[in-house]
Order: sequence, then structure tokens, then C-alpha cells
Amino acid sequence: MQYQPTLESVSQHPVPTWFHNAKLGIFIHWGLYSVPAWAPNSGDLGEVIESGNWADWFTVNAYAEWYANTYRIPGSPTQRHHFATYGHGHAYRDFVGPFNEGAEQWDPGSWADLFKEVGARYVVLTTKHHDGFLLWPSRTPNPYLEGYHTRRDLCGDLAQAVRGRGLTMAYYYSGGVDWSFAPQVIRSRMDLRAACPQSPEYVAYADAHWRELVDRYETAILWNDIGWPRHHNTNQLFADYYNAMPDGLVNNRFGQHFDASGATQLAPVHHDFTTPEYQQYDSIQEQKWESCRGIGASFGYNSQEGVDQYLSAEALIHSFIDIVSKNGNLLINVGPTADGRIPPMQAERLRSLGTWLTGNGEAIFDSRPWRTAEGSTDGGVDVRYTTRDEDLYAILMDSPGSREFVINGLVASPEARATVLADGTEATLNQTEQGLAFRTDSPMDGAPAHAIRISPAPEPAAS
Repeated sequence: MQYQPTLESVSQHPVPTWFHNAKLGIFIHWGLYSVPAWAPNSGDLGEVIESGNWADWFTVNAYAEWYANTYRIPGSPTQRHHFATYGHGHAYRDFVGPFNEGAEQWDPGSWADLFKEVGARYVVLTTKHHDGFLLWPSRTPNPYLEGYHTRRDLCGDLAQAVRGRGLTMAYYYSGGVDWSFAPQVIRSRMDLRAACPQSPEYVAYADAHWRELVDRYETAILWNDIGWPRHHNTNQLFADYYNAMPDGLVNNRFGQHFDASGATQLAPVHHDFTTPEYQQYDSIQEQKWESCRGIGASFGYNSQEGVDQYLSAEALIHSFIDIVSKNGNLLINVGPTADGRIPPMQAERLRSLGTWLTGNGEAIFDSRPWRTAEGSTDGGVDVRYTTRDEDLYAILMDSPGSREFVINGLVASPEARATVLADGTEATLNQTEQGLAFRTDSPMDGAPAHAIRISPAPEPAAS
């Protein structure tokens, strides 16, 4: 269809099948903040959101990509680190030279090889974060900071490498915060209300950038962040985008803003999917969603993070399975160093997920949520469900502890067959009052989770 620049028209855009099927994306936060690569280890944002305690978050911000803001907060750990390391006269813009030098050494093919290896289906690169620095030499340069962009076309070089491996390329753009246009320091969520530049000059600047990312790089997603200028007609942007790329998507952060209490609100702006950050939903969502988070507590590379801050391989795999069972995708972030290396511990976590997917990916990719997301065995092991075609996938989140176990509340037909995906072992089924009993020769141990295909799909027991 031909989309018109109205909310009614763009709201008819369907979520494309590729995004439903993809499940796993790689987020990349790479920019000037990768040079200092520093933030205090103060916990992840999900903990702050859950507790509601925002009082000190911006002062002790664990997001290294917020360095340009945090180092300007008097007395903050980041400011103390900056002065001790670089001196009082060192401005954030002075990181442009070192970053450009480091980026010349970067091999985009090595990233794309890793992403392909671990089973990711799409990649989202931060083209401009809140500091305003551009990761491509744009046709619309920054009017206030000359040369405030990469010499090398990082957006184009990564797109070529990613697409060359059969993956989908998309881009992030910070539309709601740009400290090169609105440099006021953000100390609280209330400050975010005034942080979005509203001038006609900025509206034209940001709009031109999104259109360039569409026209020049054919971004598969408009992955915006922290809102958008209030008086801009986003429906025109969305209609033009969908007409150019019918299988593209728009996230929900064009409508993100903050009310008088500092609470996050969403304006009635069209979106294809929601984006909880360091969080995930407790139940199946009718609308498609994508959970984004870092492997540690920061998106940008933070040299202070170690094993205590990073997700374990088991926690990463369990989180991913849970998200998929509830109609979500996982956009897991890597934070490269200034010279374009993905830290070994981050790569190791991704490879652990990829290893699990090698044996169990059938239960994940191209699947859909079942009637319920969660279940359990008679031994108390949590189960997550997905479905594809006529099959049900029961994913045990631990070893069942025995080669005989029951998944509670399932009712299978007499002709049902079950297979442990990782090793292809067939399981013998027996219907009981409690649920579906399994007996298998597979040890079902040594992995964080174990997927079983049941065909045809059972029914949930009547409650």
C-alpha cells in the first residue's frame, strides 16, 4: 500500500515477518566515549527502574556512553576520573582524534563473522549517540562543531560486511538528546524534559540524518532514542520510510518523553514495537517487543567492568529464551574498544549463546509464542514454550535431574512424538493426570537449557 503522512495510515503498517522470525539482534555502542571507556560500577538501569530510586543515577551513571554528560557533573566519580586522567583542560571533543585513529584499524568483517557465528539475524549500530558525534561523514554536518564525525564511513563499511554475511543492517539515532545542540547537563529525569532540542534548525538536522540513513544505507529499522522534537511531523517521516522500505520498522522511542514527576510517558506516536531496556515482560505480549541490554551494566565499553558485572552465559541464555517465549526479540549489546575490538569476555558470552543455539535454535528462530509462555516439570524445573508450524517446543531451563520426568499440564495426542533437539534422541511419552511424562536416553545435562520438540503440539490441560 501507499502510506500517507497520517497516524491512521502509518498505523496500518504490519510488523514484517523477518523481525518476528529474527529473535536475536546485536546492538553496537561505539563512539567517542569508547576512548575514555570509563564509568563507575553502580548497577544496571533495570535495578534503578525497578526500585524507582533515580536520585543519584545520573551522578553515578554506569553507562559509559553518557561520559560527556557525567564528567560535567561536579564531584561525580566520572569527573574525578577525567581530571585525574586527562587534566582539567581536556575537553570531550579532544577524543575525536584518537577515535578516528583507532577506527582506521577496525576490521568490520571480524565483527560480522562473530555475529554470524553466534546466530544473530540483525545488527543495530549507534550512528549518533547523545554526544552528537556522527559515525559517518554526513551530507548534513554538525553546524556547531566542525569535523565532528568520523573520517571513515563506519556505517557503510559495517553494512557491507554485515549484509555480506546474510544479516540485516539497521541503525540507532539519538533524536531526543544531542549535547552539541543543547549542552545543558542532565542531573535528573526532570532535566530530560528540557534536554531535547526544539529549534527548527535541529528539527531539519535530525530529519535530514534519518532520511540519509534510509536513502544511503537502507536502514531496516528507525531505532530512535529519548524522544523527538515535539513540533516535527513524524508521520511524514514514517510514511516516506515505509513507502521506500515496506519491510522496515519504527521503534517506540520517537514518542518517549517525561512528565512533571520525571516519569517516562509515551505520546500517541506510531511504532511497530516496544523497547524495554534492561527489563523484560512477565507475560506474552500481543504487540511485538524487543528487550535491549548490555552484556554488562553499560552499553559503551567500560574498562571498569569485569566478570562480576557481566551476565553469566547461563543468565544470558535463560533471559533470551524467556524473551522469545513472550513474543520478544533480544537486542544484546557489544561495546567495542576505541580501535574496534570486541572485548574477549563479551565475545565469549556471545559464543556461549551461539553454541547453545547450534543445538537448540530450531526452538527459537522462526517460532511464535504458544498459548502460555511458562510451565514446570514435576521436579520443579521451569519450562518455556514456543511453537512453529504444528510443533510445540518445551525448553527446560535446567537439567530435569532424571531421565524420567513430567511436564505439568500438557495433554498430548496418542500419536505425539518427542525429540531432544541437542542430540536427536527420541523420548517415550505417556499421558498422566499430572501432565505429559517423558522417558529418554538423553542425559540432558551439561547445558543451561534443553529444548524438546513435541509433534503434533499438545494442548494445555483444562483449568
